[in-house]
Amino acid sequence: MLSFTRLAAASSLLVLALAAPVAAGTGDFVASPSTVGNYLAGQQAIQELRTPDAAQFFHDASRADWDNAHIQERAFVAFAADGQIDAAVNTATHLLELEPDNELARLVVATEAMKQRRYPAAIADLEKLSPDTFEGITGSILRAWALAGSGKVDDAFHSLDKIAGGGLEEFLVFHRAIMADVTGRQADAIKYITQAHDGDPYTADVVEAYARMLGNAGQYDKAIDAIVQFEQQGLTHPVITELKAQLANKQNPGHYADSVQQGAAEMFHSVGVAFARENTNDLAMVLLRLGQYLSPKNENIPLVIGQLYDGADQHELADKIYDAIPSTSPMKPMATVRVADNLDALGNRPEAIRRLSNIVTSNPTDVDAISVLGDLLRTDKQYQASADAYTKALAVTGGNTPGDWRFYYVRGIAYERANEFPLAEKDFLRALDLNPGQPQVLNYLGYSWVDKGMNLTKALDMIQKAVTASPNDGYIIDSLGWAYYRLGRFDDAVGQLEQAVTLRPNDPEINDHLGDAYWRVGRKLEAHFQWNVAYSLDTEGDVKKRVAPKLTGGLDAAPKGGESAPEIEPAPGAQAQADTPASNATPATN
Repeated sequence: MLSFTRLAAASSLLVLALAAPVAAGTGDFVASPSTVGNYLAGQQAIQELRTPDAAQFFHDASRADWDNAHIQERAFVAFAADGQIDAAVNTATHLLELEPDNELARLVVATEAMKQRRYPAAIADLEKLSPDTFEGITGSILRAWALAGSGKVDDAFHSLDKIAGGGLEEFLVFHRAIMADVTGRQADAIKYITQAHDGDPYTADVVEAYARMLGNAGQYDKAIDAIVQFEQQGLTHPVITELKAQLANKQNPGHYADSVQQGAAEMFHSVGVAFARENTNDLAMVLLRLGQYLSPKNENIPLVIGQLYDGADQHELADKIYDAIPSTSPMKPMATVRVADNLDALGNRPEAIRRLSNIVTSNPTDVDAISVLGDLLRTDKQYQASADAYTKALAVTGGNTPGDWRFYYVRGIAYERANEFPLAEKDFLRALDLNPGQPQVLNYLGYSWVDKGMNLTKALDMIQKAVTASPNDGYIIDSLGWAYYRLGRFDDAVGQLEQAVTLRPNDPEINDHLGDAYWRVGRKLEAHFQWNVAYSLDTEGDVKKRVAPKLTGGLDAAPKGGESAPEIEPAPGAQAQADTPASNATPATN
């Protein structure tokens, strides 16, 4: 999928100019204040993923300036991101009259033709796209599906050959398999899906398609073996769980995609997820909505759309998506958990915990619900209850798969916060057994050891490995800097903590740490500045309480042996080598 994200930079959607719009065509243009206001409001709304607001603002702006290509582009993007595909198509059609080379608009118009089974029209539109842009590559795959819909399967496969390479091979093999399956070429479908599964046996979409195609061919045991291999990695998916039961009963599981429209929707789904991982949320939302338009019964896509809304703090919009998933869907329990979790984000944590507890009581094997409940209890500082929830999750999963590292890690955090470090240490070590080199675990355990004056050489090595694995994680870099500080290596601490503050400028803890380090190397004015920043950023009060005496009396006024105390005081002019117990600093985590 890397080719898609590399090409994204060329997409016109990603160029979000915040200046007043300029008109297409020739001549001077002066926008009315209301048009500019709607335009700017729309830009802000789409950036925050408030898609209904963005669609309304750009609709109003586009009505006022019908011949402004830039405003029309923004409008059709906003319509598409909000799922108003008919409005998006109408606006994109007009935009192509103003700007015939707009490839994203042409992709949207071709998708409508695909939906309506007007395959020649879709093919004609998609042939006009450049092969070197994101829209062109996406359009080439969509064109192959249109060819398949026209009965020209060999031509579809040949067209995919032209865009193979650049990291797309596995993705295209998967689509060849689905195309062959949809068009009745079972032997070709099994050949291609076997190739896809051999290269990627742990992706849910590939496993599902592989198991379905084998099951439809009567190879039930081989299909079940693939699912067992998937599950042995600690991976689960509601649809695959249901599929496994069907195969065990020798039932025909049905096709992965029943039509070329559903197959093309999978392309939009996959590419949308790829852009979401790159935090290109506006484009990801457009692509996912196009997939949903082509395949309204696809219940994986709504969950991704909901997660995008959640990631942008648009929880009410996300809940509407989750609520619309049918109660009979295997994805509904997951959606119900998301809705319950969103109650916390919307300010009602007690109700969120109550609902999640009820879900777990009614379905004690729902690992997703148990996990979210454990996380929420931990956030609420109910550490023992949180640890108990993670213990339930491990009882369900067995605790021995690679994916179980996360439950040991978060249970270790709960134990550490509950002052039960021996239990926490045991869990952190078990997490590393299952996932060696995991940076969050290395960071937490390494810092905990430094904090307690234990295994200091190994602890520093752990934190340094964590930084190497996640060089842009401000929390982990803060951990290394603060470990240096606790060990009396103040010059080293300053360098790391300055980098951490650059990455996480709004974190009060990291700013406080940097202030302490500045004070220790004699940069007292800068220390006071960082403490003031830390004080102003703190919303919970813990950092304020720690910083207050330092603002009046410097580090000398901090409690002796408190969090600002180093492991040992270094000799004058020298860096310390630690060999005595630490005080009670809290490990830095994210």
